[in-house]
Amino acid sequence: MLTSPARPRPGVPAGHPTGHPAGCAAVLAELLPYRRTLNSGHKDGNGDGDGDGYGDMDTPDAFPAQLRQLAAPIAAGAPLVFTLPGFPCKSPHPAKVLGHLPDEGERLALRFLDALCARIEAVHPPGARVVICSDGHVFSDLIHVPDRDIDAYADALRALIHDEGLTRLDVFDLRQVYGQRLSHDAKRALVHDRYAPALEDLRSLTRSDEPTRRLYQGITRFLTEDSVSFTGTRSAWQRDCRRRAYGVMQRSRAWGELIGEHHPDAVRLSIHPQPRGSAKFGIRLLDAPDVWMTPWHSCVLEHRDGRRELLHRADAERLGRLVFRQGRPSHFVAD
Repeated sequence: MLTSPARPRPGVPAGHPTGHPAGCAAVLAELLPYRRTLNSGHKDGNGDGDGDGYGDMDTPDAFPAQLRQLAAPIAAGAPLVFTLPGFPCKSPHPAKVLGHLPDEGERLALRFLDALCARIEAVHPPGARVVICSDGHVFSDLIHVPDRDIDAYADALRALIHDEGLTRLDVFDLRQVYGQRLSHDAKRALVHDRYAPALEDLRSLTRSDEPTRRLYQGITRFLTEDSVSFTGTRSAWQRDCRRRAYGVMQRSRAWGELIGEHHPDAVRLSIHPQPRGSAKFGIRLLDAPDVWMTPWHSCVLEHRDGRRELLHRADAERLGRLVFRQGRPSHFVAD
């Protein structure tokens, strides 16, 4: 979180105008301390690398894809746009979350993103904004969350951004793409049919590409944990989760393609760990003991020293007392 002094910006000399290539590096250096790696833990929030050499030794020149994405708007003196797929809805598992609406976890994550844009503005005066590409409706049928809960979550997210005065953030979802007249199922079908990769291609990539395999395993784990009402055998349950995991990956890739069409000049962020060389830059929103944990799969525990950490509700409530904000459960404070 942006609650402590940022680390020194590696490899970026001070005083370069933002039109200079070093301007791209200066912007990227603001992101690097919050890069989400496969070894990101809650020790200091930044991780030490995960076997492919990334972590504390990262420098901007190790990320040519991001430097290329930054080059045109910085050369033009234009505001930067970052797209971040995520903030879909709350997990349906009551042992993980406090309810189906945004809480302190989302509030802190949104404040972090807005503050990060402010830091970028200090090195790129035209400024920056993050477009949160809320993807709940894209795969709600696969994660077994009602569309009405996803609408309520997205509406509350917009209200939270407004109430907190987070002027550098926007929300983009399927309602901006297809309007209100089509059903959610029809919208999902349009996205899938036009943009989703073939299932066999995705299966093959999962077998051959390590980051894709890890993503598949992470999504399968989430679906397994969140399948609170499955009534079949254990083997049928596992098969169902694996099938749905591939569906979520297909839809997620389709959503990424759609976002790229609507925001072609944006710098692409991700809430998942990304290796060097990826077109997307993994961003860590809050401290957590698990690299895959997000505010929508957990809740916040505030420690006595003021440090805030994401934990599953069942773990947080053993360590603290529940706090309410505006009449709704918000987070836990350590006893």
